[in-house]
Amino acid sequence: MNRQRRVRVNLPWLRRFAQQALGECVRESGDGLFALKQAPTVEVANNAFKPAADAVRADTELSDLLHVQDHIRTITHRKTKATLQVVAADAETVAGKKWIVTLVDELWLFGKRANAEDMLREATGGLASRPEGCVIYLSTQSNEPPAGVFKQKLDYARGVRDGTIVDPQFLPVLYEHPRAMVEAGMHRNPTTFYVTNPNLGASVSVDYIEREFRKAEITGEESVRGFLSKHLNVEIGLALRSNRWAGADFWAEAGDATLTLESLLERCEVATVGIDGGGLDDLLGLAVTGRETGTGRWLHWGRAWAHRIVLERRKEIAPQLLDFVQQGDVVIVEQPGDDVQQVADLVCQVRDAGLLPEKNAIGVDAAGIGDIVDELMSPERGFEEGQIVAVSQGWRLNAAIKTAERKVAGGELIHAAQPLMAWSVGNAKVEPKGNAILITKQASGSAKIDPLMALFDATSLLAIAQAGAGVHQQAFVVL
Repeated sequence: MNRQRRVRVNLPWLRRFAQQALGECVRESGDGLFALKQAPTVEVANNAFKPAADAVRADTELSDLLHVQDHIRTITHRKTKATLQVVAADAETVAGKKWIVTLVDELWLFGKRANAEDMLREATGGLASRPEGCVIYLSTQSNEPPAGVFKQKLDYARGVRDGTIVDPQFLPVLYEHPRAMVEAGMHRNPTTFYVTNPNLGASVSVDYIEREFRKAEITGEESVRGFLSKHLNVEIGLALRSNRWAGADFWAEAGDATLTLESLLERCEVATVGIDGGGLDDLLGLAVTGRETGTGRWLHWGRAWAHRIVLERRKEIAPQLLDFVQQGDVVIVEQPGDDVQQVADLVCQVRDAGLLPEKNAIGVDAAGIGDIVDELMSPERGFEEGQIVAVSQGWRLNAAIKTAERKVAGGELIHAAQPLMAWSVGNAKVEPKGNAILITKQASGSAKIDPLMALFDATSLLAIAQAGAGVHQQAFVVL
C-alpha cells in the first residue's frame, strides 16, 4: 500500500515533467538538454531514482513516452532523446554538463562538504546558456546546526521570503514554524505538526509522526532535537549529545547578541583572558570574561584563529569554519605568527581598558602557547610574568568547568551568542574521572573545543580576580 501511495503522489509530477520539461517546450537532445536530480551520495541517488522509475513503469502512458535505464539511473524521452539523470554529487560527474533543470536533493548533506559550493556552481553553470532552465533545492533541516552551502541557501531563501532580499527569479517554499511559535515551545505540540507537514494524513502518517515524537521524548532531549529537525524542520542551534557538558542545556538561553568586546569592556569592572590552542591544524581560542559593574554577572566574548592549512587537513569542519569567518568569529591566517600577533593585540586592548588584574590576568593552556607567552612578555607588549598563569588541565580544570556551568544555568554568565561558541559547546564531551569530570580534546575527536577551553581558562582566573575597588573573591580553583 505504501508503494502504491508513493506512485500516486509521483505520477502527476512525472507526467508533467514528461510532457513539458522533456516535451515540446524545451530543446532537443542535440542542443544538450539534461535534467538532473543530484544527490549527495550514491545511496541517496538510488533512493531518488527508484520512485521515478517505478512511477514510469506503473503508468502505460509514461512507459510509452519514457525509457528507463536502471544501470545508469537515467530516464530518456523516446521522441526528443532528452534525459532525466540521477547522479551522485561529484566534481568529475557534473563538470561540463549543461543541465536545464537541476534538482538538488538533501541539500543539508551538501552543507557538510567542503567543496560543495564549487561543485554546485559547476553543476548549475549551464543555465548561463539555458535561459529557460531552473534549479530546485530540496531538503529537510540538518541534524546539526546548518553550515556551508546549506546555510547559505537557507539564509538566502528566508531573506527572499521575508522581503530583505529582492530576487524575482527565486521562489522560496519553506515549511517552518513561525519564530514566535518556536520560542513559545508550541512546535512541540502535536496539534501544530501540520505546519511543516503539508502531506500529513496523506503520504505522511499521523500515527507514525506522533508515535516517533513520544519515543523521542522518552529517550531524551538529544533524540527530541533530532526528531524536530527531520520531521518538523526545526533548526538546531546547538547540538546536544548524550555525554554533553551540563552547561550546554542552558547555553542558548544565556546569549545576548548585542554583546561585543567593546561593550563588555565598557560594562565590566575587571576582566580576565583565557587562551587555548595547539598546532597548525588546530584552532587558537581566545576568551575574554568580565565581571559586570553593579550586577556582578559574568560576561563572555570569544574568537578563534586558524591557519589556512586547517581547511585542508580538517575538511569535515571546513564548512563550519568558513561560516564563522563570515560571521567575524574566526580569522584565517596565512603565516604562522599572524594569529599570535592578533591575540596579543586583543589582550593589550583589554589591558589598556584598565580591566586586567595586576596578577593572574591571563590564563593559558601550558601546551603549545610558548610563542604567545613570548609575545606578551616582549618589551613591546610589556606584560609581566605574574600576570600570565599556566592553568592546569585535566581533572584540575574541574572547578572551572563546574563554575561555568552553574553560572550559565543560573543566568549569571551572559555570552555574546556567537555561533562559534555554540558549535564549540556542542562539540564538548564529558568524561567522568573519579569525583571529577573531564572535557578534553582527545574525547572530542576532530571536533574543535578550543574556544570553550579558553573560556574555562578565563573562568579560573575571574573567580579570584580583584575588582577595581579591591574586592577579593575566594579562590577555589586549582591553578
